[in-house]
Amino acid sequence: STDYDTSDVLFFEPLTTEDVLNICDRLRPDGVIVQFGGQTPLNLARGLQQAGVPIIGTSPEMIDAAEDREKFQAMLEKVGLRQPENGLATEVEGARRAAARIGYPVLVRPSYVLGGRAMELCYDEPSLIRYMDTAVEASPDHPVLIDKFLQDAIEVDVDAVSDGETVVVGGVMEHIEEAGVHSGDSACALPPYSLPESVILEIKQATHALARELQVCGLMNIQFAVKRGPGESGKEEFQVYVLEVNPRASRTSPFVSKATGLSLARIAAKAMVGVSLPEQGVTSEIWPKHTSVKESVFPFSRFAGVDIILGPEMKSTGEVMGIADNFPEAFAKSQIAAGIKLPREGNVFISMNGQHKEAMIEPARKLIELGYHLLCTAGTAKVFQDAGLDVEQMRKVQEGRPNLLDYMVNGDVQFIFNTPSGKGSRTDEGKIRAAAVTYGVPCVTTLPGCFAMVRALEWLRDKPEPEVCPLQTWAKK
Repeated sequence: STDYDTSDVLFFEPLTTEDVLNICDRLRPDGVIVQFGGQTPLNLARGLQQAGVPIIGTSPEMIDAAEDREKFQAMLEKVGLRQPENGLATEVEGARRAAARIGYPVLVRPSYVLGGRAMELCYDEPSLIRYMDTAVEASPDHPVLIDKFLQDAIEVDVDAVSDGETVVVGGVMEHIEEAGVHSGDSACALPPYSLPESVILEIKQATHALARELQVCGLMNIQFAVKRGPGESGKEEFQVYVLEVNPRASRTSPFVSKATGLSLARIAAKAMVGVSLPEQGVTSEIWPKHTSVKESVFPFSRFAGVDIILGPEMKSTGEVMGIADNFPEAFAKSQIAAGIKLPREGNVFISMNGQHKEAMIEPARKLIELGYHLLCTAGTAKVFQDAGLDVEQMRKVQEGRPNLLDYMVNGDVQFIFNTPSGKGSRTDEGKIRAAAVTYGVPCVTTLPGCFAMVRALEWLRDKPEPEVCPLQTWAKK
């Protein structure tokens, strides 16, 4: 939009209804597209329509149906799709009743927020009460949304395009970090790297159903959560939940376009002005043979002492991507592109919270096989040693010296795997993660992220350098 070689006219004005109407008075447009600017233009759509500005593409009524909690819930019930248990609250007592009915942990947030602002996970009633008292100002016009938090669920993003009749899935992206990390901060892979075909098919069918029900004309983005667990027969089953539907372009649209060679923005814009998808030659999705990984870039190095834990509030300021024939290589490329060093030898410090210690045994064994030396705090070290792993136990920060901070100062730690036991800079954990930023030591803070990083390091062992070729080459494969 700010490229003078592309745009005919540029306006540098605030994105308010009044300012946009002033522009419309000057240009007298045949139609206005609100789908390409994130959440803010969607919030303007109703006011622009009431002022007589023609909104092309998905109607403001359908945009409102996706944004309004009660309308959206009724729509999901109509098409037979699941969503996490949820409720609304305008004061503390209502929030307590809703959370008690839903069951902790719950994800709480103000309605109509951008970037996950003021969104928080509450694991008990005191934290919920504190949130309602201090974090937000709730009212009947601005209720707090309370959702059941699906622990250890896999989050999935889908971008799709529709002309009002034909629906084409642009891409299905599996997040690497579990649900609870803002989608703008999570790395993701296209196509999915661990989901079974049956789950991917169910997600695509749900996307088609929602696009038709919302009468989408243009782009849409849907966020799903996939919860794995024992079914009624005792066998492992996957349950798919709809978290959110955005009848607009998302931040993943450029990534999907680059990964598939399918320009979603161009196709959607043509669909909005009446050129059907079949007329554009777009009737089926492109399922790339290669794997693309989107990784977020964070500004942590500019903020000394900050805790780098990822959560519901978005913290990233950019993103990069890696493309390869397989997931481990694509993930490794994305890390290198994000400025993360991937050393092939040295010391790896591992400190996992209670529920993750056992799950990390086999990845830790793989690191030892790759030639890394493992340093662990007492609890993690005991679990690893009981499993037959040769690791070195080291002191916690408050237990004296030398400790991990000393190792980092001396450049003797090449990697940190640390899943937190809570939020915020909590004594040892917060100091360790802040020091990792200060000394440029890669630090992974989620269990799925640890698994992906180990796979990337394993791939790097046998490869002198990742293969590099132009983006267009991958699009033609």
